[in-house]
Amino acid sequence: MSLPADTPLAIADALGYLQHHLQELTERQNASEHTINATLVGLTAQLQQLTQLITAPVLTVALPPIPPSPPPVSPPPPVPAAPSKQQTRPKLPSPLDFSGKRSSRRAFLNSCTLYLRLAPEQFTCDEEKIFWTLAFFKDGRAAKWSENLFRQEADTGIFPIQSWVDFEQQFWSQFFLVHAEADAINALEGSSYY
Repeated sequence: MSLPADTPLAIADALGYLQHHLQELTERQNASEHTINATLVGLTAQLQQLTQLITAPVLTVALPPIPPSPPPVSPPPPVPAAPSKQQTRPKLPSPLDFSGKRSSRRAFLNSCTLYLRLAPEQFTCDEEKIFWTLAFFKDGRAAKWSENLFRQEADTGIFPIQSWVDFEQQFWSQFFLVHAEADAINALEGSSYY
């Protein structure tokens, strides 16, 4: 396209620049269309391949037949186990509840000691032995003493009795008379005996 002779130079330069720029854009557009067309051809080819794979008949392989399962076998009769120590031990009775009465103190302590010696596997430490024994302190002086021990633990964070030997000593001091022999002699010699 030619410009009239009287067109100012600035307009002519601008128009030349715009024509050049339009030509570059056209070339870029042609190159992009070429790339898009090439990509489209490639994608179409891939789509055709996938369609063929999906619609192609699937070959089946014949698997050998599964043999029938054998009839269930009954388990052999149980063999009686050899007697173990636990099976031959008699069942131990638990001690009776202890109220703190002096008349039952020795029988209670003996009953607890016997149980602890015959079933040591039930207790892993002295603390378990002590707590198990305190579980039988249900009422009377015994319950008050037990309650006092747990109150001391709540206050200090440590249970006041740490070993079974210590527990037995505390038990004796709480529930046995200090002068048991002298009291027994006085009872025998006193008038209440006759």
